[in-house]
Amino acid sequence: MRNRLHSICPYFAMFPEEFVREHVEAHTHPGDYVLDPFSGRGTTILESLLLGRKAVAVDINPVAYCISKAKAEHPSLVKVQSRLKELKTLWLSMEQTPWIQLRDQMDEFFHRAFFHSTLLELLFLRQELKWKSDSVDRFIAALVLGSLHGERDKSPNYFSNQMPRTISTKPRYSLKYWRKHKLWPHKRDVFGILLSRAEYRLNDTCPTINGQVEMVDARRVSETFSDLKGKVKLAITSPPYFNVTNYEEDQWLRLWFLGYAPKPTYRTISRDDRHGNKKEYWRFLKDVWQGIAPLMAEDGIFVCRIGAKGIDRARLTRGINSSIRTSFPHAEIIGTPAVSKIKNRQTESFHPNTIGCSYEIDYVFQLGRFSEPAKSTPHPVSQLATN
Repeated sequence: MRNRLHSICPYFAMFPEEFVREHVEAHTHPGDYVLDPFSGRGTTILESLLLGRKAVAVDINPVAYCISKAKAEHPSLVKVQSRLKELKTLWLSMEQTPWIQLRDQMDEFFHRAFFHSTLLELLFLRQELKWKSDSVDRFIAALVLGSLHGERDKSPNYFSNQMPRTISTKPRYSLKYWRKHKLWPHKRDVFGILLSRAEYRLNDTCPTINGQVEMVDARRVSETFSDLKGKVKLAITSPPYFNVTNYEEDQWLRLWFLGYAPKPTYRTISRDDRHGNKKEYWRFLKDVWQGIAPLMAEDGIFVCRIGAKGIDRARLTRGINSSIRTSFPHAEIIGTPAVSKIKNRQTESFHPNTIGCSYEIDYVFQLGRFSEPAKSTPHPVSQLATN
């Protein structure tokens, strides 16, 4: 049965919790360490914690970090209820003229995306929530990210005008879509929706232990968790697919809520979202595997779901195998890689005829002892998560 914490935010994910559960149960025991260097929405870390494993993860994307860490260090329902009541009381007691002036200075997109009172409350929460340092505020921020935009015709719990729930469509396209379909935002009770969402998710069974999540580039995992060298039994992840998605662009509205630019940005947070050059892409993944290698136990297992646009399956298999063997010369693929087709992409209803990744492949490696890489020219550090 799916745990409700998984649905804090429908951030685009490349694998479901059943995928994680299957491999965690097959390759580890309670108390073992599980690692995800591309934490995404935290599927690996939450499912591992629910199964009694010690879980660690990193991600350079602030959206992914906020969501993953909210699941790894979830607060009690009582604390969330108390904080939401405190925030609402503070908001109602404040002089709203400065907030109205701030709202009125915003681009047309925001006025068409959110009802005027909803936007005021979002601006207030955007400034007030200390999501980087406080676990309760971070959990509330993650709830906001989950409700910030979505298909309002399917749920009254989305704050925005009609949008995809997984990605933030660009302002120009969104405005064109809303004008064409004569769509206007609906008024939303932001505090009420957040309280309801918190009660729904935190009334479910939650992990009894916390995990560790850091906002760090995957190539620096071993530096971040230096006390875990040789202790990780399982790494399970899904790196950015080749030439498929720009996560910084696709999550721009959620990034805005977390304090970043009020427009899509590119290669500002990450340079490795969407590689179009195969040589650079494989170099990037080799650097990541070298980054996690010191943490892996000698009998460690590596599970990877990956896809690509413009690389056939045979070449993708050769590429992932070669990249892993750079750090683990004796690594062997266990079983036959599982191939699955990607269908029912939500964005097709908003961007008809878009061409995305059509397949993904699951690989399981028995790693063996890792080999120290030769010294090479430092590579610019930055990447995003997809799982």
